[in-house]
Formats: sequence, structure tokens, C-alpha cells
Amino acid sequence: MDNVKQALKECDRLLRKNPNHLSAHAMKAYALARLGDTDAALEIGGKILKVPKSAANSHVRQALVLTYKFLRRPGEVIAVYNAAQKHLPDDESIYTSIFLTAASNEMFSEQHQAAVAVNKAFKREKYTWWIAVSLLVQAQFEKGPGNAQLQLTLAQRMAEKALQDHHVRNTEHLRVLLLVLEAQGNHEAMLSALSLDSPMAQQIANDPDLVTQRIDLLVKTRSFKEAIDAAAQTLDARDNWIDYKLYIEAAVGAIKQSAGDPDAQQQVLRDTCERLTKWSHARGRARGAQLATVELAAKVGISGLGAGHESDVRSLGDQIWAYVDLFQNKAICYSDIMQYFVDNVRGAAATADSSPASSTALLDFHSDQLSRRIQQVLQNADSSEDSAQAWVNMEKIRYLLQALRGDDDPEKWIDGVDSFLKFGLDSKNAKAKQAASSDMVLLACQRLIQATFLAYPREQQETHGLLTRSIFTILCVLEEGIRLNGENFLLKLYAIRLYLCLSCYSRARTLYDSLDIKHIQNDTLGYFIVGQGLALGCFIPDLELSYKGVSFYDTAYVTIPHELESAYKNGTYSNIPDFLEFNDNLKNSFQRQVSHRCALRNETIEQGRSKDVVEVLETTDTQSIELADSVLASLHDNRDFKVMGLLTPLDMTQCNLEILTRPTPVHSVHWIRVFSLLPQAMHYMAVADVEALEAKKGQLLSTVAEAGDSLSVYDKKIVEGICCIADIYTCSLGNPSSVDEKIDELVKIVDTGIPDEETADPKPTDLSKLPLSTIRDLAAVTEIFTYAVCAKHAASRHNLPFSNAFGFALTQLRKKALRCIPALKSWSNKSARSAISDSWIDTDQPMLLSDISQHMRTKHKQALDTVVKGCADSWLKSAKGVLAHWEQCSL
Repeated sequence: MDNVKQALKECDRLLRKNPNHLSAHAMKAYALARLGDTDAALEIGGKILKVPKSAANSHVRQALVLTYKFLRRPGEVIAVYNAAQKHLPDDESIYTSIFLTAASNEMFSEQHQAAVAVNKAFKREKYTWWIAVSLLVQAQFEKGPGNAQLQLTLAQRMAEKALQDHHVRNTEHLRVLLLVLEAQGNHEAMLSALSLDSPMAQQIANDPDLVTQRIDLLVKTRSFKEAIDAAAQTLDARDNWIDYKLYIEAAVGAIKQSAGDPDAQQQVLRDTCERLTKWSHARGRARGAQLATVELAAKVGISGLGAGHESDVRSLGDQIWAYVDLFQNKAICYSDIMQYFVDNVRGAAATADSSPASSTALLDFHSDQLSRRIQQVLQNADSSEDSAQAWVNMEKIRYLLQALRGDDDPEKWIDGVDSFLKFGLDSKNAKAKQAASSDMVLLACQRLIQATFLAYPREQQETHGLLTRSIFTILCVLEEGIRLNGENFLLKLYAIRLYLCLSCYSRARTLYDSLDIKHIQNDTLGYFIVGQGLALGCFIPDLELSYKGVSFYDTAYVTIPHELESAYKNGTYSNIPDFLEFNDNLKNSFQRQVSHRCALRNETIEQGRSKDVVEVLETTDTQSIELADSVLASLHDNRDFKVMGLLTPLDMTQCNLEILTRPTPVHSVHWIRVFSLLPQAMHYMAVADVEALEAKKGQLLSTVAEAGDSLSVYDKKIVEGICCIADIYTCSLGNPSSVDEKIDELVKIVDTGIPDEETADPKPTDLSKLPLSTIRDLAAVTEIFTYAVCAKHAASRHNLPFSNAFGFALTQLRKKALRCIPALKSWSNKSARSAISDSWIDTDQPMLLSDISQHMRTKHKQALDTVVKGCADSWLKSAKGVLAHWEQCSL
């Protein structure tokens, strides 16, 4: 910024000497824009454009374009180029700049007009394709009313004419036609464009994606025999899983088409199996072909086509195990085969003539197959890396089969975990950082988590002590696994989740930062941690993380337009719809809204320390956060809920560890709505708009009523607090006699979250209350108190009669908080470690994981020390964060 300030001084110096220096004026506008003075920059830019021929000056034009681009005003950028075009009608670069500006900013109508204009003026082939692509993206992506079918028809005619006139020079041109036809669902025409006698036949044959697309179109148009031949020819030359799947789909389609002709059906099956066998024997191609054989068995079984053809196609169950036998020593084996196990068991349960016994019989079959194989691989697991990996895969299958049975016995879930830990933590394999040993640690923790939440559900308060102690034990295992292999990100993800379950934000944040989350991962993985610091009193660290997420989305505003421009310039047109879709996903990202709301809340909490907060609230842009239901419904949820290496399908919620380990409900549409309404309510208090405040309060209450369990109890408490503050505000103007009652109600809400002497100094027998409720309660009421202080300042500013009584009540609350929170801070600093030791380590109270706890206590004390330190330090930082806020809040 120092350089920008210096540039501004230079511009002013030049203008003192020559007030009519247009380039200096333009550069001054750019400098002001960079320094945040948007109004001044726009005013100067507007004045410059009114000067005749100003935009014809390349230096002036360049500076103005930079100014408007920085301010994200593409309309003004185009206005600059339009002004220049009047005086430079033969400058092709100005025409293309108008087009690229419109195209990169999704101004679809202007983009099409610019494409037509540049093509009319300069008659170049590429501009014809710019028109066709402009029509395509306008039809697909333009919001609001339009004539998409007409636009697609025009684009199709242009592309087809280019094909007929031999102006289709490369496969990118062909892909434009294919994209247009695909948008219309015209598969026959797409297939014709990819025909073997096409002028582009040679280029099509050399493009693997187009070859696969042609096979897919043959399947979609039910030309199954041609699809079989095309896929077989392709698979003779290369190994591609998508081609295998299309080949199987075509074969099954051909069998169905031959209904009534058993000989023809058998021939298709026989030919398919022979080809798969041939390909499986080719060097380096066994996996794809064997997995395709499993796919064939699954499709034939689902379609009921296997009866009478057992000599050609083995049962799905047999084929699954044949695949496992071949690839059990590969890390990818389980992920390849998991869904087939699920389909096999669920398919048996779903058939019309099935009974519960049929799926049970299949589970028994798989369990029997598994038990025989596990014994074999266990014999060499310590000495052979392949056998160790095979053991990992077998244990993953055992986990899945147990889940498919609906096993709810915690003891069965921890069966074998001791041997996992011996191998994963104590063996020479572990010391050598063998991948299988880390996998075994992860498997052990997954089983321990499943068993823990079965044995000690969160709803049962009487077992909270055992729940927290069990989570602590699992964390010890995870920390030791991380110490042995810090590259295993799954161990860190589970540790982050469990630390947050114990209200340990600081350690969770350290682990999260070590993952080095970048770029799009802020969108897919940000839900793991964003907002958790806010809920645990670590307001500033959470604000920093929220800003990181918000800045990623802001960066996308620059990077994606640049990619779009490059695609048009380089003629890589098939990438353009993907870029636009990606941009739409980010602009309307669910996590983007969450990150923004967390940043907004943290900012209010930070600014709430000062009496100047009223001025900030008065200028809050409520319109930008007042999201309509239609906008909320259109948000793209890009969060990756599979990232935790789950061993069961997502829909098996009782075994979904991502769901089980959530410290609070994952952010929902109701959450976004609540924390959009809340700053609006605060704004209307600041400007004393009682009618609007009442409306927002009503919307908050109705949203909470609709939300059910998708909001945490702490979110609901915050809403209860803000509604109570709103009542105090409105009653003072309409029903003054009830103000004292409402103030007392608010005091009670906040007071219940301030730890009293007992909870500020937890007894060893009740340590669970601290991580499961005390810290979260305290953070929630701290936020409520901040909003109350803001409301009090607003009331004082508007000379409302209740402000003195309100201020006195808040002062008393603050005095209590400043007595009790230091006690919690002192306990976290001096006594937390000994309390953890007494409650979670050196205790004879039996629990499900007692043997695991004892193992970690005797053999892995370093891991215990890490977790003890992580918990104590995290609680201390939460207490410090909350205390600092109460100390600095100005009344």
C-alpha cells in the first residue's frame, strides 16, 4: 500500500503542474480505488469519460480499465472500450476486449452481441465459434427469462454449417457442436457427428475422450451391438474403467434386447466373459478386467439374467471374493469392491421373493469366506508388507459386514482392536512407517469410535463421564499414530473431530493447520473447523480462519475470469461450460455463506467491545445478507462428507462416523438464515426501527421452530437471547412496565452460562461437564452479552428510558463473569492436567475401553501427555479468549 500512496502523491504532483493531464487523472482514479476510496475513483473515472476522445488514449484507457476491473465493475470496463471504439473503429483489439470482458464476467447477452460485432467487422473463423459458444452458454447459464431453445438451435446451425464447410479444424470445434447437441438431448445427432465416416474421423479416433463418448452415445441410443464392438475395439488397445463399464452396460442391454432368444443371450454372455478373461491376462490390465467381471455379475444378477447361465457368469458373491483373492494386497482393493458387497446384500433383501433370511444367508456366506482368508493373511502380516495390506483389506470387509448386519453390540465392535494396535503402534512395521500399520491404527480408532457412541450415547447424561473418557483414550491412540506417521491425514481428521467433541479448539486447529488446506479445499473441508472457535470462545483465531475462507472466494472472482479469457483466446472451448459451472458453484457455495456469517459474527463480537459499535451496526449492509428462500434453496453444497475414509455407505447413518463425531450439528440452511437475520436485528436496534426489529424477531423464532435438531442448543440459546434483547428494546417504547421483567429474563439466560464456583473448578467425578457443556455455554452467553451491550449503547444513543437500568443489569453480569471466568482460567492452567489424570487416566472405574486405556498408559505415555496437554492448553485458551472479551467490553 505504501507504493500506491506514493503513486497517488505523484499523480497529485503532476496535476498541480498540468490540471488537464488525463493519464494522471486516470492513474489517480486507480490509486484511489486501490486505497478503498471507491466513490472518489468512480467520480474521476466518470469525468474522464466525458472528455471527448479520452478513451482513445491507450494510457488513459488502460488505467481506467484497471480501475474498473479492480472495483469489479465490468459494465464500466465495457463503457470505456465502447467510448474508445467510436474513435478507433478499425482496432480489432478493442472489439475482442469488449467480448472477453463480457465473457469473463458472465454478461451473456453483451457477450453474444460483442461476438456478432467482432465477427461482422473482421470475418475470422474463430469469431464464428465465439458466436456459437456465446449462444450455448447464454442458453445454459443465463438467469431469468430467455429463449434457450432458440439460442441452442442457432448455435447448432452455425456449428453444423462449419462442419459441412470443412471449417471444423480440430476436436475443440467438434466439441462445441457436441455440447450444443447434448444440451438439447439430441444423442442421435451427436452420434452422427462422431461417425466413423466423418471428415474428423481420424482426429476422433486419436482422442480418447471422444472415443469413449461415442461408445456412451451408442449405449444411450440402444445400439448395443455396435457399442459392444466399439468398446471391445477400444479395450483391445487401452485399459480404461469407463470403457469397461460401458462395455458391460452394452452387453447387458444386448442380452435384454434378445429376450426370447436364449441362444443369443448365452452367446453375448460367453463372448463378454471370454473377452474379459483375455484382457485380464494382458500385462498390467488385470485389475480393470477383473473388476469389470464383478460389474457384469452385479448387472446380470440385478437384471435377473443369470438364471440358466451359471456356467458363464459366476454369482456376484463368488466373483467378489475372486477379485479380493487377486487384489487383497493392494490398498485400493476395498474401495474398489465395497459397493458390490453392499449391493449384493441389499439386492438380496430387496428382491420380491426374498425374506430377511436371504440377506442373512449372504452375510453368513461372506463372513465364512472372510474368516478363512483372515487366518491365512495373519500368519505373515508381520513379515510381509503384502500380507499386512491384505489383512487391512480383510478387516475393512469385516467392518462392513458387521455394519450391514446392524450389529449394535459395542463389545463386538472392539473385537480384535488389541491386535490392531499391537501391529499399528508397537511392531517393527509401525517403526518403519509402513502404510498398513497406519491403516491399522485408523481401523482401530474407527472401531473404537463406533463402539463408544453405541455404548455411551450423547443423549444419556449419566454416561457422559465414560463418553469423554473413551474419547480421550481414542485421542491417545490417534496422537500416537500421528507421531509415528504424520503424513496420514485421516488420523488427523479424526483427531480434529474428537478434540472438538472435548471442546479443545486450540489442538484441533493446530492439526487442521498442519493439513495445509489450500484453494478449493477451503470450500470442501472448511466445514470441519470454521465456526468451531467461535463456539468455544476462541473468537480471534476463528475470525482469521473465516477471513481465509472468504478471501478464497474473493480470489475466485479474479482467477476464474482469467481462465475464461484464456479459454476463448486459446480456443479450448469445451472447458468454458466447466469453468462457468465451477464459478457458479463457488459464487453460490453453501460453505461460502457459512464462512461469511462466521466472519460477520466474529466481527460483531470484536467490535462489540467498543462504544463505537453502534456506528458500525448503523452502516451494516443488511440487503446483501437478506437471502430469499429461493437463494438459499439454490446454494451448492460442495462439502466433502466422504473425506474421513468411511468404511460404509453414507446412508448407513448408524455407522457413519462423520455424523457420529460431529461436535454439533453440521451447518444447515436454517443456520445460515438465523445468522443472516441476527445482524439485521442488531442493525434495526442501532437505527431504532422497532417495526423492522419486530419483523426480524418473528422470522428468527419461526426459523428456529422449523430447524428442529439442525441447530445446536447453543445456537438456539443465542436466538433466545437476541429475541429477549429485542423485547427489551421494543417494550421500552410500547409497554415500559414489562421492561424490567424482560431484563431479568435476559440476565437469567446469560447467568446460566456463566460458570459458578463448582463448574469453574470441576471436581474429578464431573470433569465431563466442562468439555460437553461449560465452555460452549460460556461462549454462547458471551456472544449474547455482546449483543446486549451493543443494544444498550444503541439505547443510550437514542435516549431510550431503559438504558440506565439495562446498563446496570449488564454491569452486574459482567462483575459476576469477571469473578468466575478467572477461576476457570486458573483451574485450566493449574489443575486441569491433574484432573484429567484423576478422571480419565488413573481411575479404576470400568469402561468399555479400559484395556485400551491401560495399554496406552503403560506403553505410550508420550501420547497421553500430548492429549493431556492438548486438552488443558485448549481449555485455557478458550477461558482466556472469553475472559479477554468480558474484560474489554465497554459499558
